[in-house]
Amino acid sequence: MNDFPPLLAQPAVRLGATTISLGEVMAAMTLLLFVLLIALVAVLWRSARARAEAAAETADNARDVEARMEGILKSQSEMQGRLGAVAEVFGARQAELTKTIGDRLDGMTARLGQSMTEQTKSTHENLAKLQERLAVIDTAQTNIQSLAGQVVQLQAILSNKQTRGAFGQSRMEAIVADGLPKGAYEFQATLSNSSRPDCLVRMPNDAPSLVIDAKFPLEAWNAIRAAADGEGGADAQRAAAQAFRRDVEVHIRDISEKYFITGETQDTAFMFVPSESVFAEIHENFEGLVQRAHRARVVIVSPSLLMLSIQVIQSVLKDASMREQAHLIQGEVIRMMEDVNRLDERVRKLQGHFALTQKDIEQILTSTDKVTKRGQKIEALEFGAKGDGTEGAQPEAMESGSGRPVNAAASKTGQLRLRVVEED
Repeated sequence: MNDFPPLLAQPAVRLGATTISLGEVMAAMTLLLFVLLIALVAVLWRSARARAEAAAETADNARDVEARMEGILKSQSEMQGRLGAVAEVFGARQAELTKTIGDRLDGMTARLGQSMTEQTKSTHENLAKLQERLAVIDTAQTNIQSLAGQVVQLQAILSNKQTRGAFGQSRMEAIVADGLPKGAYEFQATLSNSSRPDCLVRMPNDAPSLVIDAKFPLEAWNAIRAAADGEGGADAQRAAAQAFRRDVEVHIRDISEKYFITGETQDTAFMFVPSESVFAEIHENFEGLVQRAHRARVVIVSPSLLMLSIQVIQSVLKDASMREQAHLIQGEVIRMMEDVNRLDERVRKLQGHFALTQKDIEQILTSTDKVTKRGQKIEALEFGAKGDGTEGAQPEAMESGSGRPVNAAASKTGQLRLRVVEED
């Protein structure tokens, strides 16, 4: 026990110059514990008071709840009554609504049935029209397929150089054969230099023949079209143009070197291009080729120009034929004039016959005039006295002053006498 006070006096905490002893620390802790104990007692008291207030409030709430439950039960009973009345009203209204809906459904069903009938009829008519149109479409499709096959055949023909040449030659031959008479042309004729042009047109009056040769530079022209569409650029266009120009120049040179023979062929020849588009390409973009052909006395013609040229040649041949047959035509005209003279003589004879006929007609008119006068005399009946001895048939008498016999007939009563005078 004697050691305890010094122990309490020992320093426990040093804060700067202030020193707190162990006894002071224990005293502070004791005081803090006492304060905590008082605070705990206060808290417990407040908690007990709060629980009491909560219990009282719970009791009040329970009473309020019971009162409200009674009100709710009362309201529920009233609501049940009202719900019963509403159910009856709704039942009646539902029956009316069901009936109304049934009537409307019946009407709607009838209208829907009629509409479906009309729609079915319209659908059948539309299907019939559709079938007709489909038949037309099938026919058109068949024609299109046939045309596509023909186009494929034409492409196959134009893709081969030999068949392409045959196509151009056949087209040229068709134009020439349609425009000129037989004997005025010859296909694949052999010249004195052993050359064989595609066509040789015989000119009149022993004039030299005209040479027509068909060329179709399709490959180079297709290359130009492909380059123009943007395939390959400017270099491809220049290369295609050079190839096309080279092909046409070769054709022009071949015609000028092979088919110009003095005294046998004309000094001008036709180079037939069987495509209007190729012909247009040459004249639009290759003016140099046209000038070169002109200098070489080669005329580049398309199907339309060849047809026009053939028509001109046909007119020339017709004029030459007319001149050759001029003496025959003159003889025919002389014979025709003789026939006209004979016709004139016969017409004059017929005119004389008409004059005689007119005279006969005048005599007939005179006779008819006399017959009319006799009819007037017959209308003027003569009446004689009864019992004058003229009863019965009277002998033939002579008309007074004329010496012509008169036939008289008397009636049975003797009052009517008919006198007929005969004219010579």
